[in-house]
Amino acid sequence: MTETSAERGRRKERVGDVVSDKMNKTIVVRVKRRFRHPRFKKVVTAYSKFYAHDEKNEAKVGDRVRIQETRPLSKTKSWRLVEVVERTREVAKAA
Repeated sequence: MTETSAERGRRKERVGDVVSDKMNKTIVVRVKRRFRHPRFKKVVTAYSKFYAHDEKNEAKVGDRVRIQETRPLSKTKSWRLVEVVERTREVAKAA
């Protein structure tokens, strides 16, 4: 019996930037969150890092990606790559 993502219920989704792709089938995504501080009423920027499963090793450092919550895949990895929203511009490597 196959399930679609709609049948599994609402899962959290985040959009962030890939900061590391050195592991096999795993990327590290940094998600930015802006909110008003409850006491000081100043806008604060907070960052969180998530380890996400990238089955095809398609995301590279600098890419903007969408990740979705999933069951725990390892000790630290509980997210998976849904899509690459925006690719980073390729820089010509100096030889």
